[in-house]
Amino acid sequence: MSTETDIARTRGQVDTADWAHLAQELDAYGCALTPRLLTLDQCAEIRELYDQENLFRTTVDMARHRFGSGRYRYFTHDLPRPVAELRAALYPHLLTIARDWAARLGRPAPWPDTLEEWVAMCHEAGQDRSAQILLRYEEGDWNALHRDVFGDMLFPLQVVIGLDAYGTDYTGGEFLLVEQRPRAQSRGTTNVLDQGHGLIFTTRDRPVATRRGWSAGAMRHGVSTVRSGRRHALGLVFHDAA
Repeated sequence: MSTETDIARTRGQVDTADWAHLAQELDAYGCALTPRLLTLDQCAEIRELYDQENLFRTTVDMARHRFGSGRYRYFTHDLPRPVAELRAALYPHLLTIARDWAARLGRPAPWPDTLEEWVAMCHEAGQDRSAQILLRYEEGDWNALHRDVFGDMLFPLQVVIGLDAYGTDYTGGEFLLVEQRPRAQSRGTTNVLDQGHGLIFTTRDRPVATRRGWSAGAMRHGVSTVRSGRRHALGLVFHDAA
């Protein structure tokens, strides 16, 4: 179980990350790899939560819904502490980037200073189901390109954390991003999630500089086929589902 020291370390890792550099990466590619946010013990702790039925509100079989192959589970609002603490620590840093993006695109920036206020706004708008997910992929599983958009209340950035060791626990299963660029061919990006590290990425679209000013570059994400082993990931979304 995560100790107070582990929790404090996670918050410290988030707060001392080079957020200026992460913002530059997000501007350039729509995604940015973070330093290690979770210890190996925390990764194992969260990974093992997958089999605890009482922690989740529903389980999604991706093949059944033609989303790919594999399963993921939505947590209830009663999040395990390391998950809740990590999400809360990330929000204020992501908020700065979200507001900057909204200004560039000439959009409103409805997100308040605290995650609690924003979640309350989501619930008032009818988006009152937890969207935090724990994913498990076996050999041959994959995830189709998609967006985690559940209604009008949307936060433009989200984070996925790798919980297994790439190349040891599994192979394949790279994280995919495809950007539909304004008046140009789509661009794809692949990322390997190192154990305990996170990837910040665009939820729906991001500002892209064009000759006419800023345009919205639409993005989707997915996971390539797992070639061997078992892959787990923690998905942190900053708006709730309808």
